[in-house]
Amino acid sequence: MSHPPSCCGPVNRVRLVFTPEPTRNLVLRYLSRLLGYKSTRCFIVTFPFIERTVLKPHRIIALLPLVAILSACNAVVLHPSGDVAVQQRDLLLYAIELMSIVIVPVAFLTALFAWHYRASNTKARYEPHWHHSTKLEVVIWGVPVIIIGFLGVATWTTAHTLDPYHPITRIAPGQPVPPGTKPLKVEVVALDWKWLFIYPELGIATVNDLAAPVNQPIEFRITSSRVQNSFMIPAMAGQIYAMVGMETELHAVINQPGDYKGYSSRFSGAGFSGMHFVFHGMNNSDFDKWVADARASGAALDSASYLQLAVPSENEPVHRYASVDPQLYGKILDMCVEPGKMCLSTMRALDLKKGNGLCQPHVASN
Repeated sequence: MSHPPSCCGPVNRVRLVFTPEPTRNLVLRYLSRLLGYKSTRCFIVTFPFIERTVLKPHRIIALLPLVAILSACNAVVLHPSGDVAVQQRDLLLYAIELMSIVIVPVAFLTALFAWHYRASNTKARYEPHWHHSTKLEVVIWGVPVIIIGFLGVATWTTAHTLDPYHPITRIAPGQPVPPGTKPLKVEVVALDWKWLFIYPELGIATVNDLAAPVNQPIEFRITSSRVQNSFMIPAMAGQIYAMVGMETELHAVINQPGDYKGYSSRFSGAGFSGMHFVFHGMNNSDFDKWVADARASGAALDSASYLQLAVPSENEPVHRYASVDPQLYGKILDMCVEPGKMCLSTMRALDLKKGNGLCQPHVASN
């Protein structure tokens, strides 16, 4: 590649000669600023491809951290470990494939038309009075309508199959839930800024630490103590809101042993960034040991200790409770943990009585 004319001065960078096309000039100006070139007057170019681009060593070194960061990305949504998340992933990929039927040809044709009908191509057909094509209209409108139809059917079917309030019907593809199998029940409370997990059937509770046996259906009942939050374990299932005085549900399963990240996916204040936990997928023996360790902690979770735990704190460490007041979750949901405070269900009942039964509130059960 020859050097540019003398107007460019000493050659210490690769430069490109500007051409008459405005679009190409705009792109080259942008590239020159991006690469730190001071001169934009003279450049060496071989159109349509640039033969050689030279970066100074320090610029190459500066790009290495970016490569390292991108190489460490873990797209857990595309590589889940729970059957519910797998089905959600499959729906996402199916939607992308359908939309690609339109997006890929449009992107290709946009580049092709821009190249074919450029100002310097005098051989391209010029039809300034063209305004309609029935065949083209059929393709433009017909193909998207068909795609939306297929996508709508798939979304409708999957949305009802994966309704978080409905118990799961299978453990994995081709493996239905065995008859008589009882799900592991976990009561989830979003606090400021930590997660409380109560196992009502096991009589234990943990903070920022969650575990379940693999291939065991799990039934989460979720609420919040103060502000709206969002409970999410990407490897197992999608996010579910946690709301004050209300209860949401999530039914899911984990299929592979491992430690998975869980967190709040909704901003909830100063300590939001530290509101995360580890979800352990374990075999039965390891889960039994995990439960035994919790019971060996000796601590008890009742109304008084809960009120201390509910005080806002950031980056709360993991701790466990060997016993739990069986009425505690109901009080949290009913917003009456504090002694002497009227429960939400009582307030609703009084409002119903005063309103002569015109409203039908949902009375939370303890």
